Amino acid sequence: MSTTRHNWTKEEILTLYNQPLMDLLHDAATVHRKHHDPNTVQVSTLLSIKTGGCPEDCGYCPQAARYHTDIEGNDLMSVQHVKAQALRAKASGSSRVCMGAAWRNVKDGPEFDQVLEMVRTINKLDMEVCCTLGMVTENQAKRLAEAGLYAYNHNLDTSEEYYKKVISTRGYEDRLQTIDNIRKTNVTVCSGGIIGMGEAVEDRAGMLVTLATLNPQPESVPINALVAVEGTPMEDEKPVEIWEMIRMVATTRIVLPETQVRLSAGRTQMSPEGQALCFYAGANSIFAGDKLLTTPNPDVNEDMRLFEVLGLNPQKAFEKHPQPETVEAGDSTLEALGEKPRWSRPEHSIVRNEMAKRKSR
Repeated sequence: MSTTRHNWTKEEILTLYNQPLMDLLHDAATVHRKHHDPNTVQVSTLLSIKTGGCPEDCGYCPQAARYHTDIEGNDLMSVQHVKAQALRAKASGSSRVCMGAAWRNVKDGPEFDQVLEMVRTINKLDMEVCCTLGMVTENQAKRLAEAGLYAYNHNLDTSEEYYKKVISTRGYEDRLQTIDNIRKTNVTVCSGGIIGMGEAVEDRAGMLVTLATLNPQPESVPINALVAVEGTPMEDEKPVEIWEMIRMVATTRIVLPETQVRLSAGRTQMSPEGQALCFYAGANSIFAGDKLLTTPNPDVNEDMRLFEVLGLNPQKAFEKHPQPETVEAGDSTLEALGEKPRWSRPEHSIVRNEMAKRKSR
């Protein structure tokens, strides 16, 4: 029987976060070992398939068209280029390719069709495929699922209260609506946030409350440390201290026990020892490769050396959540087991209920 809770309060999470670090680490490691193999880490490669020119105003993002950064934009990659990058990632130990496009939302047409072909192509390589393309409609989510998408990333970024200080071109409800649209398919959800944007610890707890109260909770939660980029509104923010990152990872692990907690942006500023403590605290997923869309990331050989020192092994593709190739295949498989399709189960209405409550306030 699952011990996952969906009724965490901000006060409870703050108590966890602020307890003595050794106690927090012990509790998080205990939860981690109960639900996961502590010596296995999922490795993903993040690929920017369309860079720059985004119309949004996310304060942390160098890809926003309105900011003057050194990011060199590029049009949508070809399917052949993406396949070559995926094969390179697989050879270096990655089990998942995450494709990111600097769009506010997905628009039906030739470019989306090209992305769908990318998904189909990578899926045939026996790799998990993830996309982060901005907001998607219910129909677009279903088309991605039919193409064989394994996961969709759509971060909450921070708490609802602090969100408006980070982004003005979309609302928190828009984020929740996209997650809800993804939940109507057999695609898993990847959703987390960024610390170090000037938010308070209460905002970090608030974000975890939102993630924890989703039912089911996201299968993957990235925890990013802000990489301040010159030319963005957050260029002067101080780097996140490693102790803050460790506390955030550990708290996330306790609150979302079955989720894969991804140690994401900001790892270049972390020592090997700091990363090791994050793994001990419950992080069991990383991005490999020299770039995370546009920000620096540790060299893959450096990561593999750290894995060797710590005795960690890369997770195999589809080990956590086997994925049917299409929505229809998933439907028939579940019905054969006497279950309703995941995207039609009543519990998924919790996202819509949460949105309705927020709008009525």
